[in-house]
Amino acid sequence: MSLFRTKTVEQSIADTDEPGHSLRRELSVLDLTVFGVGVVIGTGIFVLTGKAAGVQAGPAVSLSFVVAGIVCALAALCYAEFASTVPVAGSAYTFSYATLGELVAWIIGWDLILELALGASTVAVGWSSYFADVMKQIGITLPASIYSESPSFTQPNIVAAAIVLILTVVICAGIKLSARINNVIVAIKVAIVLFVIIAGLFYIKVENYSPFIPPSGSPAAKGATATPSLLADLGVNSGSFGVAGIFTGAALVFFAFIGFDIVATAAEETKNPQRDLPRGILASLAICTTLYVAVSLVVTGMVKYNQLSISAPLAEAFRSVGKPGFATLISLWALAGLTTVMMILMLGQSRVFFAMSRYRLLPPVFSQVSERTGTPVRVTITTGVVVAVIAALVPLSELAELVNIGTLFAFILVAIGVVVLRRTRPDLPRSFTTPWVPVLPIVSVLASFYLMLNLPAATWIRFGIWLVIGLVVYFAYGMRKSRLVPGNEGRRDVVEARRPRT
Repeated sequence: MSLFRTKTVEQSIADTDEPGHSLRRELSVLDLTVFGVGVVIGTGIFVLTGKAAGVQAGPAVSLSFVVAGIVCALAALCYAEFASTVPVAGSAYTFSYATLGELVAWIIGWDLILELALGASTVAVGWSSYFADVMKQIGITLPASIYSESPSFTQPNIVAAAIVLILTVVICAGIKLSARINNVIVAIKVAIVLFVIIAGLFYIKVENYSPFIPPSGSPAAKGATATPSLLADLGVNSGSFGVAGIFTGAALVFFAFIGFDIVATAAEETKNPQRDLPRGILASLAICTTLYVAVSLVVTGMVKYNQLSISAPLAEAFRSVGKPGFATLISLWALAGLTTVMMILMLGQSRVFFAMSRYRLLPPVFSQVSERTGTPVRVTITTGVVVAVIAALVPLSELAELVNIGTLFAFILVAIGVVVLRRTRPDLPRSFTTPWVPVLPIVSVLASFYLMLNLPAATWIRFGIWLVIGLVVYFAYGMRKSRLVPGNEGRRDVVEARRPRT
């Protein structure tokens, strides 16, 4: 059996009409754009701005956001072509299946499952802390044992698990309800972001921008230390402050952009995917990059970079200028913002799992779609429970960097896939085409790989271990059960047809 057998684009699209495994097309270009903004605007502003500015880049953290945004933009152009050409759930997994073969598709699908699960779990833990802070400000003090930032088996984070399970119910209720809730919350948090930018302008001190790019060896903010990158371990000049610090900071704040690619996972639920997916992906990325740069310039202008709060830079910046009421408003905004981030990460993970199950690389029972809600309820509940358990029990401070490396790896494969599909299927109708192929995809690969090198060596090791586990699962199950194995598809479809639908 070939490890690099591909599933044709026509086969992938035909599978979307399979009875009992077909998702409903409910989303417009506005819904897609808001989904992208909803998942991207979150942790990056609340936490990463402080750490990246205070430890790695200084006021030039705004340039770190620009660098990370450019890397994402290169990948976004590749995603846009694929998503409009292969409008099927699964994002990079589905794209890889149609171009690079089943083994590569499995690796990227396995990678996305890790990325999205850990991303949602990490955000859930942060959400629990903000929730406790908001409750305290209104006079209700929650016991630390139920929202600990360092959960364990003896002291689980009950609040984080609870919000994950609540959002699981919302996602099960249907994509239309999820989109409506997301639209309302995103409108509120974007309004507050604009408020923060405008209000903060009145408290900027120009001298806080000097030096804009602190020289290497400059004193860092208290409360955090920089972890050496793989490049630094290899003896290459990369680390805190200086020009190199801008790129190290970009590798860190890249987490802030996690999620724009999730727009592509909703391809199968989009009314007009060929037209709307490219617009939704690129529009959401442009909006988020602009807001990130503006906020980072404001916060580093309000407070000297080496005096920034690492854990809550925005709230503490307003407290430092005598505006605690604004800080409370920011905490409320953070709570709403992180809610949509979690919901969309979980939605994206369930769609990737669903797509892998529909192709029989994972048990087909998870590819059943509810006739009432039009959503894959079984896989949504399963992934929701897993994310809740991880959020409740596992300390994620170091594992969160796995999200970055997993996403960058997906970017690399998608960029390569665009070049491959252009050569193998030049006849395919493409409503959106990536410009300057193959130059732009090659630049995208190099840029993504460079940011991967700026992550710690321990992150590379953990990522490698996860991929090895995935290969064991594939060779033990997926390779034999795949629908591309001669005789498998018909036999398994008969079995599926006999099962009652959810």
